[in-house]
Amino acid sequence: MLRWTVHLEGGPRRVNHAAVAVGHKVYSFGGYCSGEDYETLRQIDVHVFNTVSLRWTKLPPVRTGGREHAREVPYMRYGHTAVLVEETVLIWGGRNDTEGACNVLYAFDVSQHRWFTPKISGTVPGARDGHSACVLGKAMYIFGGYEQLVRNLSDRVCFLSRCLWSSVTRWRHRASSGPDLCVYRAGCNGQYVILTHCYCNIFDTETNCWLNTPSAQLLPEGRRSHSAFAYNGELYIFGGYNARLDRHFNDLWKFNPEAFSWKKVEPKGKGPCPRRRQCCCMVGDRIILFGGTSPCPEQGMGDEFNLMDHSDLYLLDFSPNLKTLCKLAVIQYSLEQSGLPHDIRWELNAMTTNSNISRPIFSSHG
Repeated sequence: MLRWTVHLEGGPRRVNHAAVAVGHKVYSFGGYCSGEDYETLRQIDVHVFNTVSLRWTKLPPVRTGGREHAREVPYMRYGHTAVLVEETVLIWGGRNDTEGACNVLYAFDVSQHRWFTPKISGTVPGARDGHSACVLGKAMYIFGGYEQLVRNLSDRVCFLSRCLWSSVTRWRHRASSGPDLCVYRAGCNGQYVILTHCYCNIFDTETNCWLNTPSAQLLPEGRRSHSAFAYNGELYIFGGYNARLDRHFNDLWKFNPEAFSWKKVEPKGKGPCPRRRQCCCMVGDRIILFGGTSPCPEQGMGDEFNLMDHSDLYLLDFSPNLKTLCKLAVIQYSLEQSGLPHDIRWELNAMTTNSNISRPIFSSHG
């Protein structure tokens, strides 16, 4: 019984940010917010969402102790990616309005909240933003994005394994800005499924080859800047934007790699408004979705440039238990809570109390 269970406002107002789940916490790195300064170089901000208390916190800036150590901390950026390898978060790519795009690899030790730059070898991919990244085993794969040096969309798959960069192959179709990579594991073989625009192609990491895939009868409308995640052997995409239709989406689609078929999913509850460039992280059986940008309400559901940045957060529960459903009923019907156990009242309060991290919006442009 797929259901939207929690909706909270007041978190970090971020667009084109990057996030990973570590245990019961979600770490969000950087991102864009209309009206903020992206010309002055400053440390990337790190926000942490606790999925138990449903509260956001912001980590204090890291003390660098000199210029050399300062280089080990990434500057504020957007359009980058973040992946988790064991207890280390790898940040790669992205851009700043002063420095442009970046191709330095940064590492964040979650246990110590410490930044460092690993020593790497091989041919480092060109600086870019708007790409996607994911992890299979201990290797990070990246695809797509806009390469600053060549001023073009990338069509290469590259991977970083044991601090060595390698280029795998060229994309056989038109390259895309802002694709999404998702992991699909079949038996002993790992496969990366690339979801982009209105087609789906599978890259087999065992053979480093693109697989011939049949065409699906039912397809979601073409889009970019959507989110993709895997659950229970299937892939899901949410939201995104279609420039030809001038339309933002808030639909949820499921892809079955075995049958190579798409199906639209209709969760219970009230979900997010149409948006793009949000983050989705899987924690247990729940998806944590937050941020992104949408057309301003007074401007209708289109308009590429008149956008409003979000500070909200939604929880999508793939398997809500009876306790969760009962709490939702208490909230929905405003039932009396005084006779409930203290821990249940605490959980109900957490589910309905907004955060206060984000600054207010002072204009229609966010």
